[in-house]
Amino acid sequence: MKNRTIRTLAVSAAAVTALGVTGVSPVSAKAGDIVQRGDCSARTDYQFKVQPRGSTFEFEFEVDSNRNGQAWRVRIADNGTVIFKGTRRTVAPSGSFSVSGRTADLAGTDRFVARATNLATGETCIARISA
Repeated sequence: MKNRTIRTLAVSAAAVTALGVTGVSPVSAKAGDIVQRGDCSARTDYQFKVQPRGSTFEFEFEVDSNRNGQAWRVRIADNGTVIFKGTRRTVAPSGSFSVSGRTADLAGTDRFVARATNLATGETCIARISA
């Protein structure tokens, strides 16, 4: 899969505060969402989505290796401020995991960076979105 970003609406935003993080859920795009899909450094794929929702952004980062039980270190930042940091494990049936949450929308441009590293192999996934 080639690295590509789909922008359906230009949005102004800025530095944020983490408001919550949830577990695994499917990634689906709606009007106004910014979605980036791509390949990690080996055989894994990722999808990173940022959704403007009034005074907040919702984000979701999905990593799909098609292998269950892999441990990944995950870090998501907005303008350099970490909004999620933790370890996730790929689960059945798809061999993937997802991290999602919400951040405040302040003035300016938000620069989101999502990074996942496979703890066993060192494979990395890096996604960047400006909103």
